[in-house]
Amino acid sequence: MSDDISAVSLLDGHVLSTYPISSDADIKQAIIAARNAAGVWAKIDVKQRVKRLAQLERIILAEQDSIIETISAATGKVKTEVLLGEIYPVLALLRYYQKNAADILAPRAVITVPPEFSNVEAGYERRPYGVVALISPWNFPFQLTLSPLLTALVSGNACVFKMSELSLPIGALLLHLLAQLELPQGLVQQVIGLAATGEQLIDARPDLVFFTGSVNAGRAVMARAAQHPIPVILELGGKDAMLVFADANLERAAKAAMYGAFSNSGQVCVSVERCYVEAACYAGFVDKLKAAVAKVSAEDIGSLTTLKQFSVIEAHYQDALAKGAKASAPLRLDGHYVQPVVLWDVTHDMRIMREETFGPLLPVMAFDAEQQAIDLANDSDYGLNASIWSQDIDKAERVARQLQVGNWAVNDVIKNIGHPGLPFGGVKNSGFGRYHGAEGLRQFTYTVAGFTNRSRLDDEPNWFPYSDSRYLEMRGFIDLLFGSGSLYQRITRNWRALQAFRGYASLNLRQHGRNLWIFLRGQGG
Repeated sequence: MSDDISAVSLLDGHVLSTYPISSDADIKQAIIAARNAAGVWAKIDVKQRVKRLAQLERIILAEQDSIIETISAATGKVKTEVLLGEIYPVLALLRYYQKNAADILAPRAVITVPPEFSNVEAGYERRPYGVVALISPWNFPFQLTLSPLLTALVSGNACVFKMSELSLPIGALLLHLLAQLELPQGLVQQVIGLAATGEQLIDARPDLVFFTGSVNAGRAVMARAAQHPIPVILELGGKDAMLVFADANLERAAKAAMYGAFSNSGQVCVSVERCYVEAACYAGFVDKLKAAVAKVSAEDIGSLTTLKQFSVIEAHYQDALAKGAKASAPLRLDGHYVQPVVLWDVTHDMRIMREETFGPLLPVMAFDAEQQAIDLANDSDYGLNASIWSQDIDKAERVARQLQVGNWAVNDVIKNIGHPGLPFGGVKNSGFGRYHGAEGLRQFTYTVAGFTNRSRLDDEPNWFPYSDSRYLEMRGFIDLLFGSGSLYQRITRNWRALQAFRGYASLNLRQHGRNLWIFLRGQGG
């Protein structure tokens, strides 16, 4: 096997550059250097970390044209897709962190209402894991590397990233951009290679693994990380459903279906891969889709990043036709470009309705009633995103809340995933864990809880020695807090037990009666 990987332009076929595969020693050294840098970086206040990283916004805008050219050449994306799908989400996330990260990661006090904790100060803080290993995919290599990388850095971690071997020019681009920031040496590093390099990176013992990719690869990452063990966040595939009701704006829905299914040649984890249409408008909607897809060219949607994916697309297409589906056109491959196709009269026994296609095919199926639409959408091993189309917003949201997905949108597609304040992630075979939003930022940290007791007494009522009388006193105390009846009734029947604790400030009713009253009211007193 060659020790180098060559990157080829998908626009004209010329070799862009050649990259040496990282050795096991290189990877281990990268982890060591990242760990040293993480110790420095974590001590910097989150506001200052964000301030330094925010300079990337200015750098990206200044170098926007060259960034777009590099990504287009490496991926085959059209420039508008690069702008909206790769650059915009990063800028939006940076702006979100500037406004919100300090508050999201700030320590939190816990109000100590229970009387047994009345002398206590309690709270928790969030700490960075240390070194995050980031393994990113080829379909959105700029955004799906840089967004979690920035999240890791904002939360105080260092990052060692491995990109798909199909996206190495973007890795070099990211290092170039990040080198212009004021960051500790070794805070961000790249390792280069194939699947074996990813295994070596996990075996080098980072503190957290963030992986975006296929289900099978995600299982392998999880199994590898479990050997050490290392926590993982998995962002995996999707088979996203679009539910179109007869009362929807059908013109808007048809245009959305085109974009949702064929954007980036269908190589989007939240692509519309299943379209369910109410029977009352099914035939007319299919006609709209057939007319619309005839006006979309392969050059409009961009190329396949890897021709290996075409074998999956072709298998799904042929299986659907063999089982009775109809197609808007023959499946055609011209270089790396696939002409988009609408398929209708599909059923759930076809592969195209059950397996992730990741290509420009849009299968359409009819449903008769609301519950059937919900059942069909949920009849999937995946649960990433979904869209619901109706002018009855209450109905659409009612349906959305019954779908087994991590994300949903009403009367829109894909755009919800770009909202920086919304946590993104899936359920079922679409993975677990989140990024984006407050929850996503916190998932790159772990919680440390603190508890300070300011009592000056020599002991506590729960300490040794135990005795039968102390046992009865403790039973009375628990009945006081959690038993039935009014506050007066609980105090009256447990008065003797309370007297036994008069010496403890936390149970002195004259001094702490208000705390006790507040707590007991919360228990229904």
